[in-house]
Amino acid sequence: MVNKGYTLVCLMLASATSIFGQTTVRQLDKGNMREGETVEYCTTHKKHAEALKDPKLAAQYAQSQAEMKNKPSSGTEKGIVYKVPVVFHILHNNGPENISKEQINDAMVVLNRDYRLQNADAGTVHPNFTGLPADVEIQFELATKAPNGTCFSGITRTVSILTTDGSDGAAQLNAAVNGNDIFQGTWPANKYLNIIVAAEIGGAAGYTYNPGIGSSMTFNSIWVLHNYVGRIGTGSENSSRTLTHEIGHWLNLSHVWGGNNNPGSAVCNADDDDVQDTPLCVGSTSCSIGANTCNDTNDPNNWSSWAFDAVDNYENYMDYSYCSKMFTPNQVTRMRNAMTSATSGRNNLITAANHLATGINSPLTLCKADFSANKVTACIGETIDFSDLSFNAATGWAWTFTGGTPASSTLQNPNVTYSTPGVYTVTLNSTDGGSSDGETKTAYITILPTSSSLPFLETFEGFTAFAGTNWRAVGTGQKWDVTSTAGHTGVKSVKINNFSQTAGEKDQFYSTPFDLSGITAVTGVTLSFRYAYRKKIAANTDVLNVSVSNNCGGTFALRKALTASTMSSGTTATTAAFTPTSQADWKTVHVTNITSSYWVDNLVVEFALTNGGGNNLYVDNINIYAGPSNDNLVSSIDENVDFANVSLYPNPAENEFQVVFNSSKESNQMTVTVQDLSGKIIQAHSILANAGTNEVYVSTEALSSGAYFVTLSDGVSTKTMQLIRK
Repeated sequence: MVNKGYTLVCLMLASATSIFGQTTVRQLDKGNMREGETVEYCTTHKKHAEALKDPKLAAQYAQSQAEMKNKPSSGTEKGIVYKVPVVFHILHNNGPENISKEQINDAMVVLNRDYRLQNADAGTVHPNFTGLPADVEIQFELATKAPNGTCFSGITRTVSILTTDGSDGAAQLNAAVNGNDIFQGTWPANKYLNIIVAAEIGGAAGYTYNPGIGSSMTFNSIWVLHNYVGRIGTGSENSSRTLTHEIGHWLNLSHVWGGNNNPGSAVCNADDDDVQDTPLCVGSTSCSIGANTCNDTNDPNNWSSWAFDAVDNYENYMDYSYCSKMFTPNQVTRMRNAMTSATSGRNNLITAANHLATGINSPLTLCKADFSANKVTACIGETIDFSDLSFNAATGWAWTFTGGTPASSTLQNPNVTYSTPGVYTVTLNSTDGGSSDGETKTAYITILPTSSSLPFLETFEGFTAFAGTNWRAVGTGQKWDVTSTAGHTGVKSVKINNFSQTAGEKDQFYSTPFDLSGITAVTGVTLSFRYAYRKKIAANTDVLNVSVSNNCGGTFALRKALTASTMSSGTTATTAAFTPTSQADWKTVHVTNITSSYWVDNLVVEFALTNGGGNNLYVDNINIYAGPSNDNLVSSIDENVDFANVSLYPNPAENEFQVVFNSSKESNQMTVTVQDLSGKIIQAHSILANAGTNEVYVSTEALSSGAYFVTLSDGVSTKTMQLIRK
């Protein structure tokens, strides 16, 4: 069929250099989403058209399209399998988007299966297309040599907050190639097929460009969401063929309905994909069996002698259906033309010289020993699973686990336990039978001490630093540590030098385990702490997340997020490095939503600050206690309680509300109760208020929409406010 304009590529293209100008934030186009998904499957057509407004790019593109279309058939003769070196650049912030090597390997299996017609479901196409599914004879292999010759696994990893900000794809690309763990610099697009994997890429599942638009990495890479890669890990069967689809665009295919990204918007006999053996259609967003959206056998560009004219090729990889399983012969010709075209920017990838340079046709040998663990922090007796990551051809392994059981192993992926608290080193020596390499990770495994009992109060007064204590700090920036420059109780607290941080840096500190197994619904449990903070300027966006783990730090669940605006409420920003100088600089937070699923014998608390340009942050007086029994409180109770300036917000509330008040006394036992209009108590929280500003955060998950009364009481005085739950 004949396309009536430029072929367009799928998915949202972010602003990239001066061609695109400023990034435009737009709402998701629901007409461009597959059924049941929350991202647009393809959204590039507008950005692509904007790119072609550049006369130079438009001329290059037109010339390349003409050259590929008129390429003699001898350039794509059957029987020659073209091999393409691939590099996955993982852009992550230590979240689930940091997908495993196994998930990437699975994605490669899916990709090669589909492009070599080895997928079993190709034999189950609609009867009108029986015998039509075609072998593209293109094979994808992970590169084993970086641009500087360094041996690697075909995967790079870069820690960056840009993984969650896909508004500028060029910025994500630059972060991935300039900050990765293998080679910092250009990964030439005529040597590697570069695939950028991230947590968010501008609202899309994946995107790329057609060949012929410039020669830079920006115009010759592929972006894809981590959960649209492979079938395992964060991937799934339904999303696993996204790369098959995107590489189709990278090799000059359009959608089966034509050059736009909105299935259902095509005009029959006007829009087309420039491929003769894909019937006219308007596209689908689900598996529309037997769909017939353009029943026009009089189309002169269609193969009207074929009986399939009245049925859409809804099982084509270039549709949006969940049952895609084929490319047609004419699509194969178009892709192989692009692969061998001198102006496409793709032809050098398949040369013998490039295969040698990227290592894909060389015998695999061991060049680097490496390993990982499913957890690097554990409790006594917990099993830690170690995984060999040596590349590229290890056949033997010799592990040493200082302090572990077993102390050594020759298994590829051993399991180890530790019986004594401490910090331990792990060593792996790998071999391929001819060469060997060793990797030692010092202070790699942390085994936490026996759980502390409640009540617990930490003032940090006996500390000089975190090192050598039950507390530990990790992060990408300045890191938390004990300071003697400020403290609410005494002269010490924990400080993060946020004033000198780079925007986006994330730093955490963790507690010793706590035994909450004795907590009951009658007592409940509260976590409180004091903090002091200032902004530099009003626009700062720092976030302090307080999370808890019920598996000794294996995974964490957010309990409270404090934003810069919340933390600095009522204070004045300062451009000088902030140090609290009086008790009025400190506020107290009471976290009441540590629910029953966290009443375990190895609870761990995490404080994590993500820098948003703000000033220093201090934490002190971390207190975990059960209530309401006075015996469980760290401090004694002052019966002469006084509180004032009580407020409740937001109101109406959706997910949680805050009760904020000032206490003139230290260690005041108080209660916050939520009652319905009949007076029935729905929630009750016992807290230990501190002198100064107190912030109590209460979840509304257990509340239905409607009106409630919230009461703050110290046993003598009460303050009751009405709350509306949305």
